[in-house]
Amino acid sequence: MDWYPLYNSLRIAAVSSILVFFAGIFFAYYVAKLPRVIKGILDVFLTLPMVLPPTVVGYFLLLVFGVKRPLGIFLANYGIKFVMTWYGGIIAAAVVAFPLMYRTARGAFESFDDTLAYSGQTLGLSNSYIFWRIRMPYCRQGIIAGTVLAFARALGEYGATSMLIGYTPGKTATISTSVYQYWRIDDEKSAMFWVLVNLAISTVVLLAVNMLEKRNGKEVRR
Repeated sequence: MDWYPLYNSLRIAAVSSILVFFAGIFFAYYVAKLPRVIKGILDVFLTLPMVLPPTVVGYFLLLVFGVKRPLGIFLANYGIKFVMTWYGGIIAAAVVAFPLMYRTARGAFESFDDTLAYSGQTLGLSNSYIFWRIRMPYCRQGIIAGTVLAFARALGEYGATSMLIGYTPGKTATISTSVYQYWRIDDEKSAMFWVLVNLAISTVVLLAVNMLEKRNGKEVRR
């Protein structure tokens, strides 16, 4: 059994989750403080990949990073190519998973009691200290839940990934693309194997999210 699809899916999901973690927190924190109208406009733009068909997202990524597109040509001059490469899957997975992290983190930040921040400021604490030592610990359950959901979404991504990096055994194959390819050649045994692997991982992720929600609920009641 070739385990490359699992390895490739895990590294794509892991790296994209790290990117989404910081990007999601950044945008969630600053968008949450904006006026309602501007927040609404940015919210639509930032969450659009969540409602668009993944293949449409992949098509837009090809328009941006395609080898015949201006940005694609520019990056190619430096030996960077996102089309038909495994690390192109990081871009596809990150774009699709970002809205989950952003919406969850924004909800956590909006539930934060700003009087805690104001109290810290009166004590002479810096904004960086207040953010990392007060705001983030207070919102940690939502942040962790968003990260886990983003990882799960990135791990199971198919549409945008298949559009941007395709399927090449040992190079760009992921769990999701492998399921489709094995089904296409009528190898139901291999397809079912990867379906069960993905099902097992997704179950663990959902259990982790449920545990975080229950723990957060207990802390709130205290």
